[in-house]
Amino acid sequence: MPILKTKQGMKKLEHGKVLKVIATDKGSKKDILAWVKHSGNELLGMDEEGSKFIYLIKTRVYL
Repeated sequence: MPILKTKQGMKKLEHGKVLKVIATDKGSKKDILAWVKHSGNELLGMDEEGSKFIYLIKTRVYL
């Protein structure tokens, strides 16, 4: 489910903006990393706070 919500959130952003994703699914790390690589967006950072996984993803910029 984190990937679906991430895709939906990214579609709402202007190009070059950053989306903060907070997930509780341990598998989200692998999924987010694969999705970012596939989508061409940029993972700016990821962190863990207790049972939460936090990702900062920048939308790709089209030239």
